[in-house]
Amino acid sequence: MAGLPPGLLIRAAKLAWTTLWQTMMGQMAPSSKGGDYQRPESEFRQRVEPEGAYPPEANRYQLIVGMGCPWAHRTLVTRSLKGLEETISTILVNPSPDEGCWVFETPFRGCRTLPELYRQAQPGYKGRATVPVLWDRQTASIVNNESADIIVIVNEAFNQWATRPEVDLYPDALKTEIDTWNDRTYQAVNNGVYRCGFAQSQAAYDRAVTELFDELDTIDRALAQNAYLCGDRVTLADVRLFTTLFRFDVVYYSLFKCNRRRIQDYAHLGPYLRRLYQLPGVAATCDLEAVKRDYYGNLFPLNPGGIIPSGPDLEYLNAPTGAMADV
Repeated sequence: MAGLPPGLLIRAAKLAWTTLWQTMMGQMAPSSKGGDYQRPESEFRQRVEPEGAYPPEANRYQLIVGMGCPWAHRTLVTRSLKGLEETISTILVNPSPDEGCWVFETPFRGCRTLPELYRQAQPGYKGRATVPVLWDRQTASIVNNESADIIVIVNEAFNQWATRPEVDLYPDALKTEIDTWNDRTYQAVNNGVYRCGFAQSQAAYDRAVTELFDELDTIDRALAQNAYLCGDRVTLADVRLFTTLFRFDVVYYSLFKCNRRRIQDYAHLGPYLRRLYQLPGVAATCDLEAVKRDYYGNLFPLNPGGIIPSGPDLEYLNAPTGAMADV
């Protein structure tokens, strides 16, 4: 091999790596024929409601979460804002870069990995084993594994045990506006950063990154008039956006190639991120080291060396934001 021309070696290495990269990306991030990332739908969509199969009870339900995951992070922020830490406990999992799945920090119900628990709850299950999971310890079953559903459940179903029952993050008067924001931010921002990072063609990346920053620019303009997306109070629309913005400058800007500008450089998005971060209990749900470890250390096709960067310093999140509205 040492006697081969350098150009031939480079071309051979690029061909081998590109083939391997496409294979791994196809398994990790399914895409369209044009290379656009397509997120699969969640499969467990039950509700917690008084007359249903899963009635509200204190200390019956648990959240299975990974601290680096933005979708799981939404449930922790909602739980914190409502003051439900003593009512809904958590079970922690971490992604394994070698096994390609979530692994329990402490074995749970005889399971070492999350896919094992999914199969225990539904024998023969062949779908994705994702977080968050709302787990019912009484029936040993998965209630829901869709974060958008779980945060509504946490907001509405456990008020009698909440230390802040007056906090309503999904009020009837704002539901239409919240849903409109959620539809926009999910496609362009929450899932948009993944569409950038997991794009398997230049055209797919160009479409995703343009849509992402067009929407961020629109949000920034809207926040020139309001403290939060729907006015002067925090809603689930803010919770859903926050967990993506918290990770943006840390991992999406560099690892996912979302590098047109940082969130902290926006005139209104920057203070908005700080405002949310400084709400009571929210900072305690933010684990910077887990975020960096899980993204840089776990997504091998995007970071083959597994090197985890030392920064950035997030002290700016504690800087003043101007006048704040109450939750």
